Amino acid sequence: MRKKERAAIVIERLREEYPDADCTLDYNEAWKLLVSVRLAAQCTDERVNVIVKDLFAKYPGIKELAEAEPEDIEAIVRPCGLGPSKARDISKCMRMLRDEYDCQVPDDFDELLKLPGVGRKSANLIMGDVFGKPAIVTDTHCIRLCNRIGLVDDIKEPKKVEMALWKIIPPEEGSSFCHRLVYHGREVCTARTTPHCERCCLSDVCKSCGKVKK
Repeated sequence: MRKKERAAIVIERLREEYPDADCTLDYNEAWKLLVSVRLAAQCTDERVNVIVKDLFAKYPGIKELAEAEPEDIEAIVRPCGLGPSKARDISKCMRMLRDEYDCQVPDDFDELLKLPGVGRKSANLIMGDVFGKPAIVTDTHCIRLCNRIGLVDDIKEPKKVEMALWKIIPPEEGSSFCHRLVYHGREVCTARTTPHCERCCLSDVCKSCGKVKK
């Protein structure tokens, strides 16, 4: 089975299994998602959603957060881990948005990458979820599942996985597809336990489950 054919089946099956899958970070403005996705590094989305409530209550806008000292930001976000570096990136990012982008999050991928603390994963998340543009978010779930399923061949570097997926995933499907991989990776194709192949909707097309010719 060719990768593009397998990808089409996987997209459809996951759509049926997780029709309402969406970003699990809570936000109602683009800049808040930028902050949350930076805090989510090596931290659960659930914890981030709790912590940012206090952060956004104290600093309700880009200008307010840009004026805050990194130490004051760190005092709030410390429970997310890596407090000093995350607070420093958030401070620099908000100040750049204030000073160079008139307090607006840019809707251009390359411009997003210029923001401190924003990598390809974060930029793709913003492009897909906020601006509705083609995006592929190669987080740990995406990388793990795409290798297991056989959509990529033993590729672990996020950018290389992203580039490989662009060749087989329709642009309009990328963002939702990656959100569904997160749900599937948490509930079925898990990382810290044996994958639950017996209840996986992809078992007959997955290269790792042993039920399909390799």
